[in-house]
Amino acid sequence: DIGYGDEVVTTPYTFMATAQAILYVNAKPVFVDIEEDTYNINPSLIEEAITDRTKAIIPVHVGGAPANMDEIMKIAKKYNLYVIEDAAQAHGAKWGDRGAGTIGEYGTFSFQSSKNLTAGEGGIILTNSEELADKAWSYMNCGRVRKGKWYQHVILGSNYRMTEFQAAILLAQLERAEELFRKREENAEYLTKRLKEIEGIEPLEYPSKARSAYHLYIFKYKKEYFNNLPKPKFIEAMVAEGIPCRPGYIPLYKMEAFVNFKLPCGEGTFGDYCSKLYLPVTERACYEEAIWLPQFVLLGEKEDMDDIAEAIIKIKKNIKELT
Repeated sequence: DIGYGDEVVTTPYTFMATAQAILYVNAKPVFVDIEEDTYNINPSLIEEAITDRTKAIIPVHVGGAPANMDEIMKIAKKYNLYVIEDAAQAHGAKWGDRGAGTIGEYGTFSFQSSKNLTAGEGGIILTNSEELADKAWSYMNCGRVRKGKWYQHVILGSNYRMTEFQAAILLAQLERAEELFRKREENAEYLTKRLKEIEGIEPLEYPSKARSAYHLYIFKYKKEYFNNLPKPKFIEAMVAEGIPCRPGYIPLYKMEAFVNFKLPCGEGTFGDYCSKLYLPVTERACYEEAIWLPQFVLLGEKEDMDDIAEAIIKIKKNIKELT
């Protein structure tokens, strides 16, 4: 079990729930920087973040593209750590021949309204361990024991049960899931080809073993090729051209909820730890470079992908008017 005084290594380039879950059990999230090419946690930086208090690693498959699970699992084995995959955005993604969320001890998926598979809200946990499955079931089901008595509560769980109505919605979507997966994949491949033709636009590049679910299509915006137009202004111009793009995350260690968190942590609080962090790749992604296109954009046609590229070309041609 992970609890007070323990540490969990994870990425700051993610939704707040990843770190929030660690803090809920009074453990400390330890943030390491991300890779330049994928925006996933950088495995080469994990070992130096491990201490005698470290109990687990939580890689996040950002945008639906799997993190480097080979390297992460090697490190986890070396230090006897749990691996909990945050696969909230990675429905159907693969690392080699294994599905995202099936490689670590636990894999967690979200069915929130924006996801490639959605029930409006809710999620699912995967594990190959009967013991861990029973524990997860108990937390979900008010602390009850599977096959136990109705009022037999052994832990302080809660009611996280999904309804049968939500399950029916999800089952119906499974019939078209692979078809839509391929559609996103094909459009992403074509869009990448178009965007690589534009100087100053760099689509993320994933390892050959990674098959992304493309919950997000992410590219880097290099403002020096656009007369130093700030990222927010570039997004504003894209939206004006009818392209629904977003700036993405801010570093978790800059988020007010974490900066103000008072969990005792070393000589200070978790907020003190956050205030001292500077992770350059994360900050560059958040404030200067990362542009997100949501997954539904990739369910359009080839012409729609051309519209995205042409919008960027138009902005570049008229950059003096914007700056």
